[in-house]
Amino acid sequence: MTDLKLRKLPDRAPVKMTIIVTPELADALAAYAVLYREAYDREEPVAELVPAMLTAFLESDRAFQKARRDRA
Repeated sequence: MTDLKLRKLPDRAPVKMTIIVTPELADALAAYAVLYREAYDREEPVAELVPAMLTAFLESDRAFQKARRDRA
């Protein structure tokens, strides 16, 4: 078997999740989408922004990353 530098890609099948947010959070997310459009001249629906926002949050949470490594 060939020893490739690139590892086998992980499962990337999307998982649909449904959440309920407060009206205040819904308003804040809508406002963020407006600012995103103004900053990048590209409109993205909130449903597309939220996964990227959650990913960025989790990647920046050092305590979470450490706890996750410790459990692995």
